[in-house]
Amino acid sequence: MQHPEWWGPLKTKYEDPEKSRKLLALDGGGIRGLITLGILESIERRLREKSANPELRLCDWFDYIAGTSTGAIIAAGLARGKSVSELIDFYRTSGEAMFERTHLLQRLKSLYKADPLRQELQRVFGSDTTLEPQHLKCLLLVVTQNVTTDSPWPISSNPEARYNAPDREDCNLKIPLWQLVRASTAAPVYFPPEILNWDPKDQSKSFVFVDGGVTPYNNPAFLLYRMATSAPYRLGWKMGEKKLLLVSVGTGSAPTPSFKTNINLAANALGLPSHLMYAIQTDQDLNCRTVGRCTFGPIIDRELRDVTCRVAEDSVSQEEWLNAPHRSLDEDQKRAFLYARYNADLSREGLDKLGCKNIEPENVQKLDSIEHMDELLRVGRAVGAQVSLDHFGSFV
Repeated sequence: MQHPEWWGPLKTKYEDPEKSRKLLALDGGGIRGLITLGILESIERRLREKSANPELRLCDWFDYIAGTSTGAIIAAGLARGKSVSELIDFYRTSGEAMFERTHLLQRLKSLYKADPLRQELQRVFGSDTTLEPQHLKCLLLVVTQNVTTDSPWPISSNPEARYNAPDREDCNLKIPLWQLVRASTAAPVYFPPEILNWDPKDQSKSFVFVDGGVTPYNNPAFLLYRMATSAPYRLGWKMGEKKLLLVSVGTGSAPTPSFKTNINLAANALGLPSHLMYAIQTDQDLNCRTVGRCTFGPIIDRELRDVTCRVAEDSVSQEEWLNAPHRSLDEDQKRAFLYARYNADLSREGLDKLGCKNIEPENVQKLDSIEHMDELLRVGRAVGAQVSLDHFGSFV
């Protein structure tokens, strides 16, 4: 911590350079964020039970929370100190407004209006709330895509970051939180882009943003690890299985091809964000499993399996591999961090395994299935039943 005065009320939480750290990363996925919330509900409840603190919030336990698109809404809410139940209520009451359809002629640009989403984000976060330390309970990372520069822009609340110095006219921390989250959720085809002005005195620092889900970081887990540990980001948290825990939560995946040659391009375009997000989340998940030590995660494919450390030879059958116990976490495998990944398989087979046989896959696979919010939450809670604090090793 080079500038303790910049940290304000967060100083005591982050001043110990030797303290082990816990990271939480949340995928994008539209209204399927309710799946994420169903999983987080289980994590929050188990941590409350373990700590004997019924008021514990995830911002109290995690040190750095990242989110992309709908994950940015949830991450920002958690970092502001909201409970998971409060965010579930927000999605249930505001989901329909956030996905209000545009007029017919405007649909050539986007399906949904931006104004209702802006209004809801201002209401829940406050119109004057920024990324400055006094407004957050833990560090926050929001992933956006800057269309003007054609590059991903991950914006962090880390006071030490190069572009977060309070004396800068274009200090990242002064951007309204609601507007940054709106930029991260501006999914192409679905929503119009967002314009953010970094410096009111310099129009060259006004940029156009779209959904962070079109960057390589729709699953921001590996990015979060880099920004917490790599020297240029100026946090420099220590690596190791006892020093760093990374928990990654998805919005569900449905790896079934749906591109059709007998319908028009515009209709197919609606499915492209979902296809892109699936490919990205899988790649970033695999990065985490190979650099970190995975304690829990669904099967990636039949060749890679789940990439966890098990007491079994790689040559055994998949069934034998999955039935083999995990190696004790007391056996340090010299990985960069401990890692757990929770996500739902939204295929017919996956839903059946979760005990959701009466939920139709097509009802929960779309990014805008607002009429099926209860089913989405039910799927998330089914995955949440798989959460065990044993996956978090010595961090609990």
